[in-house]
Amino acid sequence: MHATAVVLTGPKALGLQDVAVSDPTATDIVVRIDHSGISTGTEKLFWSGNMPPFPGFSFPLVPGYEAAGEVVEAGADTSYKPGDRVFVPGANCYGDVRGLFGGASNLLVSKADRVVRIDESLKAEGALLALAATARHAMAGLNKSVPDLIVGHGVLGRLLARLTIAAGAPAPTVWEISEDRAKGATGYQVIHPDADEKRDYRSIYDASGNAELISSLIMRIQKGGEIVLAGFYDQITFPFPPAFMKEARLRIAAEWDRDDLIATRALIDSGALSLEGLITHTTRAADCANAYQTAFEDPSCLKMILDWSATA
Repeated sequence: MHATAVVLTGPKALGLQDVAVSDPTATDIVVRIDHSGISTGTEKLFWSGNMPPFPGFSFPLVPGYEAAGEVVEAGADTSYKPGDRVFVPGANCYGDVRGLFGGASNLLVSKADRVVRIDESLKAEGALLALAATARHAMAGLNKSVPDLIVGHGVLGRLLARLTIAAGAPAPTVWEISEDRAKGATGYQVIHPDADEKRDYRSIYDASGNAELISSLIMRIQKGGEIVLAGFYDQITFPFPPAFMKEARLRIAAEWDRDDLIATRALIDSGALSLEGLITHTTRAADCANAYQTAFEDPSCLKMILDWSATA
């Protein structure tokens, strides 16, 4: 089999290519991808050439871990059938082209136990399940506090705020310096950090991915307060004395696991979590080079989705 996929051959060098796809086994499914998302965290670092050493990272590669589509073939040892709509967190099925993360393709082969069924009503929004699960993973579990301050009103920041409210916790404050991005809040307040005099936040979640903010965030927590790094960072430094004086706690949120995907899907299906209003840009996959540049460099772009329908 062959697929049409986004192939990144080096920093800022990408385009669609015809790639070979591994033959499926009895435990695999074949998925025709309708929509895939562009991550402004890890994928931006690959694209810009700023990614630090990362397992499995080398060029050429197929990026993308946010994909939604339809099962077109299902192995005998799976519980899926053709026609099922699924979310796919990427795939590694392209032979000599690395699947890191492998979701930006019009066709892929994946182990069935990696994908998650999603409702038929979720079209392009189905690709957002990864970000929603990322937000849920940062917040859910033992010894974790929900945020009372969220830094950044991008898609991840909005999902963190929505999940906080869905959990029945007090509405968080959200910081945003862009007037355009400050719009679209429902049930919580978005303010410029310069307008916030509070210095005793209990739990601050950084959803901006800007490591340079950590020093200033330390000054905003109460003694023993926590800063959660929910983005992806190339390197982190901060002055120790202020953190020492505050007895600051620093927690790094890793990527989601399957339980997060299942739990997040349940929240979406029940109506407790909405994915509406998060996608601002949709571009044909054939124009992927411009789409990636827009996703990473246009501040008005909250979420860029690639539409693969024309490459089917």
